[in-house]
Amino acid sequence: MAIILVAEDSKTQAVEIQFMLEEAGHTVRLAADGDQALEAVNAEPPEILLTDMHMPGKNGLELTEAVRESFPETPVVLMTADGTEEIAAEALRKGASSYIPKRQLERDLIQTIGEIAEMLKSRKARTNVMGAMTHAELEFVFGNDHDFVAPLVAHLESELLNVNYDDHTGLFRIVLALKEAVINAIDHGNLELDSAMRDEGDGSSFHELGDERKTQEPWCNRKVTVRSRITPELVSYTVGDEGRGYDPSKLPDPQDPENMLRAHGRGLLLIRSFMDEVTFNEGGNEITMIKYRNAST
Repeated sequence: MAIILVAEDSKTQAVEIQFMLEEAGHTVRLAADGDQALEAVNAEPPEILLTDMHMPGKNGLELTEAVRESFPETPVVLMTADGTEEIAAEALRKGASSYIPKRQLERDLIQTIGEIAEMLKSRKARTNVMGAMTHAELEFVFGNDHDFVAPLVAHLESELLNVNYDDHTGLFRIVLALKEAVINAIDHGNLELDSAMRDEGDGSSFHELGDERKTQEPWCNRKVTVRSRITPELVSYTVGDEGRGYDPSKLPDPQDPENMLRAHGRGLLLIRSFMDEVTFNEGGNEITMIKYRNAST
């Protein structure tokens, strides 16, 4: 569980968000606007900052930039209303760790915050092994097991720590991009689940069909391959699946305002916002993500 600062100028919505987070076991502090939030962060940095986009004083984008500059280890999650998607994309480029459309708060808030809190917990519990390693190449092959994703990502994060990748926010963003790519390989690649199903109702039909296909041929026999390469110059991850693939040129633009509020555009938006280069193979069933270590994060 995490200590969360919520920056929200609507008292009603702030209380609703506080109730949901505290019900999930988190500790919540409230700030009525961006300026008050920054004062609270400077006085006592939270483990996670959850901020509205439009507020009096500093808006969500300005608050994200200020926190990123002084407290790069603090993940910032944006709450976006309809019409602020382009600003949300800019905030992701400026250093935010994730975003949640306001109309989907009830569905996505606890899961998104919970995933970030779990990553923070694993980071604190892990021994920081500092060695002389400068290069590392690894390959993993596994089935469609979502429970395998978190420990895999945690291990790859530890490899970055071993080579002194010391930009906390940059590291966090790489980890989130990698997680999204692996989950996409399982759900949309191997299990061939239609992204549009996640936008239908509460999205339960998406998960139910996925559980069925994990036990049925040909889906159950397909594997995911993750290759990691770390050098002094860059970090590279290639994630491939054994699905039928697709034409990458036909992927919806995740920064198109019409697509940003859809569940299926979020993963690709995060990946493209957090990594310097993102490419697909010709068959559309393998993605390669590169982050240059001397680039601005």
